[in-house]
Amino acid sequence: MNILAKILEDVKVDVKMRSQVKPIDPAHVNQAPKHSLVEAIERAPHIPLIAEVKRSSPSAGKINPGADPVVVAQAMLNGGAVSLSVLTESKHFDGDPSFLREIRKITDAPLLYKGFIIDDYQIYEAAELRADAVLLITKVLKDELSGFMELATKFGMESLVEVTNEQEVKIAESAGANLIGVNNRDLETLSVDLSRTVKLAPLISEDVTVVSESGISSPIDVLRMLDAGADAILVGTAIMKEKDIEGKVRTLVKARRYLEGKDLWFH
Repeated sequence: MNILAKILEDVKVDVKMRSQVKPIDPAHVNQAPKHSLVEAIERAPHIPLIAEVKRSSPSAGKINPGADPVVVAQAMLNGGAVSLSVLTESKHFDGDPSFLREIRKITDAPLLYKGFIIDDYQIYEAAELRADAVLLITKVLKDELSGFMELATKFGMESLVEVTNEQEVKIAESAGANLIGVNNRDLETLSVDLSRTVKLAPLISEDVTVVSESGISSPIDVLRMLDAGADAILVGTAIMKEKDIEGKVRTLVKARRYLEGKDLWFH
């Protein structure tokens, strides 16, 4: 069994349990106004960075165990992140849906419910926790993608639709995605290849906002992804492992200034 299959198996069990312990009536889900991730990316004064609150992962192990999600989130915002991605999966990423509720208390920045969505309950939960967007993985949802996108829209949330290959780009665009994330990580093997964004970003329609995800750790990586056609970047591990989270975010957000005067050549 590959890593993704194992995660999905565990998520299925977890969602079933949570939906029984805390049922959510969609008719009474919180309908507070949402904040647009797409607009935040378009309005960003510097490089649009979605910083990810992630304490652990299958690929990196324990990154920042026990980190206070609110303290981390505030440091990321202070560093210039335009949005926060919040891990909600517990077993493999040491995340929790409640992190969204706590972080929402300190910011109006767009919050992304980052998990492995396979059930309507997770969309209700994201809306109830006042998330502004949800991650929908094309490889996982396949033909169900458009249905989950419609449900997210019903609750005022945007969908960051994740793709990993050319076929998934076609599926995402056919479903009407206007916000697509190219994951540089293979979810089955956990290997990372930044050239995935280089290959796929040019295939995505110009009117779609493109986010490059995973494996980005330096200003050079940031500029390479933007040069390839990404409109924004999503970074988790490289930020979370630093003692100075605010400083790391600032370095990535101002990558152009950081590398000013250096002769760069991207392939």
